[in-house]
Amino acid sequence: MSEAISGDLRPARAGPVRSPQSLVAGLTLVALAALALWLTSDLDQGTLQAMGPALLPRWLAIAVGLCGLALVGMGFKTDGQGLDRWSLRGPAFVILAILAFAVTIRPFPLGMVTTPGLGLAIAGPLAIIIGGYATPEARLRDLLILAFLLTPFCMILFGDLLNLPIPIFPQAFADLFPASWSQKQILRLTAALFAGGGLLVLLLSPRRHAKPVDVADHSGRI
Repeated sequence: MSEAISGDLRPARAGPVRSPQSLVAGLTLVALAALALWLTSDLDQGTLQAMGPALLPRWLAIAVGLCGLALVGMGFKTDGQGLDRWSLRGPAFVILAILAFAVTIRPFPLGMVTTPGLGLAIAGPLAIIIGGYATPEARLRDLLILAFLLTPFCMILFGDLLNLPIPIFPQAFADLFPASWSQKQILRLTAALFAGGGLLVLLLSPRRHAKPVDVADHSGRI
């Protein structure tokens, strides 16, 4: 009788690397963390009582780097998956989303042209929607809901609670409100409008019903 072969068994790999996928993912995270630390090296970190613009991204980069080192260690210690084929769609849309965020959140010189600073209120949803199309299963409705709900959370967190000097909305938008309104009042109202828009899209969008799956055997065999 032939022995049963478990689906969890993986072929033994030659060499010290036992999980190439974990190794590559870990090295990528470490590289991204190093890049973030380098980009924020000239920013003031501040303290917990008076946070600087580099405090949050710097510690997030450290956390990402530690996760990357853990994955690198798993690549040598634990059996895992090999490297599969991958398309350029995912990295291309993610990089495009990062670039779109960078050139729209604040004025950015591009040769003789300078892009207008649109703030987090515009740059955030734009980056979320573009980055969401990294997967072929992306749906505009789902991306709009995510953008309208995640952006106000970031606005309140960074602009209201942490008081970080991040542009939240264009100055022309702030000029539409009475002069007696503070920046935080405008921020909270804008965040509430975004959240309400996300909930409205969620409630008004038609829902897709899952089709029933017929598992009966119609082959006629006994």
